[in-house]
Amino acid sequence: MTTQNNPLLQEFDHAPFSKIENKHFKPAIIKAIEMAREEINAIASNADEATFPNTIETLEFSGEKLDRVTSIFFNLNSAETNEEIQQIAQEVSPLLSEFRNDIILNKALFEKVKSVYNKKDQLDLNTEQKTLLDRKYKAFSRNGANLPIEKQNELRDIDKKLSKLSLDFGQNVLAETNKFELHLTDENDLKGLPESFKEEAAQVAASKEKEGWIFTLEYPSYLPFMKYAENRELRKKMALAFGSKGFHGDELDNQENVLQIAKLRYQRAQLLGYKTHAHFVLEERMAETPEKVNSFLDEILEKAKPAAEREFKELENFAKDLDGIDQLQKWDAAFYSEKLKQKLFNLDDEKLKPYFKLENVIDGVFTVAQKLYGLSFKEVFDVDKYHEDVKIYQVLDENNKEMALFYADFHPRPGKRDGAWMTGYKSQYKKDGEEERPHISIVCNFTKPSKKQPSLLTFNELTTLFHEFGHALHGMLGDTEYPSLSGANVYWDFVELPSQLLENWCYEKEALQLFAKHYETGEVIPMELIQKIKESANFQEGMATVRQLSFGMLDLSWHGVDPSAITDVKANEDKAFARTKLFPNVEENCMSTAFSHIFQGGYSAGYYSYKWAEVLDADTFEYFQQNGIFSREVANKFKTNILSQGGTDHPMTLYKKFRGKEPKPDALLKRAGLIEK
Repeated sequence: MTTQNNPLLQEFDHAPFSKIENKHFKPAIIKAIEMAREEINAIASNADEATFPNTIETLEFSGEKLDRVTSIFFNLNSAETNEEIQQIAQEVSPLLSEFRNDIILNKALFEKVKSVYNKKDQLDLNTEQKTLLDRKYKAFSRNGANLPIEKQNELRDIDKKLSKLSLDFGQNVLAETNKFELHLTDENDLKGLPESFKEEAAQVAASKEKEGWIFTLEYPSYLPFMKYAENRELRKKMALAFGSKGFHGDELDNQENVLQIAKLRYQRAQLLGYKTHAHFVLEERMAETPEKVNSFLDEILEKAKPAAEREFKELENFAKDLDGIDQLQKWDAAFYSEKLKQKLFNLDDEKLKPYFKLENVIDGVFTVAQKLYGLSFKEVFDVDKYHEDVKIYQVLDENNKEMALFYADFHPRPGKRDGAWMTGYKSQYKKDGEEERPHISIVCNFTKPSKKQPSLLTFNELTTLFHEFGHALHGMLGDTEYPSLSGANVYWDFVELPSQLLENWCYEKEALQLFAKHYETGEVIPMELIQKIKESANFQEGMATVRQLSFGMLDLSWHGVDPSAITDVKANEDKAFARTKLFPNVEENCMSTAFSHIFQGGYSAGYYSYKWAEVLDADTFEYFQQNGIFSREVANKFKTNILSQGGTDHPMTLYKKFRGKEPKPDALLKRAGLIEK
């Protein structure tokens, strides 16, 4: 295939999805690596003295074509994959890993970067330029540029292996999710399930040319089943299938992948002179060290555990009184929690869902963004999309300047991995007097519309949409010179602040009344339901907090230690969960083998970030509440000092500019009802 007729190698602004075929990816990536390599060699062999513009800035803008092509490819591998794309990923990932190492371990290039870095105090650099220089130097020094050649080769080998293991891990989890189905033909087995949910399951069965109803491990199918199905044995069957992904000792088993990834990450950290993988990772985080993370998790656990134990006891007693359940199991949790919540607050998702029609919620989140940041969103139909479900919007500011292109992909399908995430197809940056605006995407797995009704979101799905849109705003409002410092390119324990902050608007009357309208009658959500949402916000918050902390502790049990002696994935997990355990252990289940955040995503040694960012978001939202949740003054300070700044300065510096002080956990603990207000 010639370069001329490969659409990925032509000039394009937005991704040319309609022209791309799978066969285009590998040749385009190989050619883009070649182009990037030439750009790198030109910097390294430049006979002129190394300067900030000819070395650091030129390095920053090198490999642009490769970035565009790989962002399209790997985004599709997550949102619209198939066996062919997965095979290509297996083939190109080692090539990309090798190329990244070729850059990092290019001695001539590193010498040039180092010479600029060594004279940084004599250079007249602004804050963003200083940050870029620091980042570029550390990209080399933290990844082996100072190592002797034999150690560098060892590092290359480790990175190649890790790249493949991570892909294998993710493909196994997706295959396990797609493989399982609970096929029911007796309507008695559906007792307790809402009509809309049964209808969805009937549609799934019909699409597979089967009678009855099919339930799957995709979140919009799995979660409601666990919450409403009265048949305890069937809940158990679903829970065991969900909780044992990658843990069956078959060809999709992830236990060896987990052990290998943890051990290779440790070896890599040791090679680079760090005690553990967590020490390596946390050096470039707000938390700084595993010791600080552990003490942070311990401090919150100390406050949350007594509440969690009280809540668990209450749930246990409730299940016993209601159904004579002697031993509450994990597959009982969502079911009895929902029943107890209904009893205490007379509130359940089925009452709320009619007010959260997806289209109305999208309008709602757009209106919130307009009120806070002056943005408007206009759906466009002349931009290529990778699937018919995707919606695309042009994002404009108050002066009608285009700020971003926004892709939104909301519903599950077999080629899409679980969960929800924000990503990008093009970065924001300024170069040669021109400004490039970003192309941002959010991908979710919300309940699909059915023949009888539109897509109606659960309250949890509502907060998820606001969460991912908070990430998207971080990307859309970037206003930096350099692409690698724009938007969500920030310290990992700072990245969740914009997303978790925006979730707060889901609980506020002023925000809910903008969009929460009954899909049939148009009636605005009644005040009593809003009040119940507020009252129930802290329902089982102790248990939820302890659960979240347990994931952070599990993460550090793999990455904050020497894992060489770990031979049993499940035993290590049980030990990590010991201090946070509420429910009896389930031998058949193992979380690590499907913990994609840390073994496939970017959260290794960083899962604590969600809780860390909650401290920041509670403190930030307290500021909004003091001035009005739609205060343009506070929103403008947040946009100016946080959202638009990306990673141009240390996050604590940016936060203090915005808030005038460092955050304390008190606002979070008060909001969670774990300490007195």
